[in-house]
Amino acid sequence: MPNPPMIDLTLDAEIEVRLQRLADVRQLPARGLVREAIEQYVEREEARETLRQQTLAAWSEYQSTGRHVTAEEADVWLSRLEAGEDADPPSPHI
Repeated sequence: MPNPPMIDLTLDAEIEVRLQRLADVRQLPARGLVREAIEQYVEREEARETLRQQTLAAWSEYQSTGRHVTAEEADVWLSRLEAGEDADPPSPHI
């Protein structure tokens, strides 16, 4: 399997100093901290994009059908879940 392309990453001198200081305190290589930070960022942004796509799909469905639940209905359902009940979500209506 071929190696993935290397990403050329240039950091501001102040960030490099701060990164190295943190790496020294944690007794880890700075490269590992950078890798971990990038992995966390990518995971967070992928989750954000998934949520954005789901939100757009829900909005589109609402626009075409008008089906919805009210904030009050959602609050009641969520309160029941928080109380430990095994509650079904409210049924969407027009």
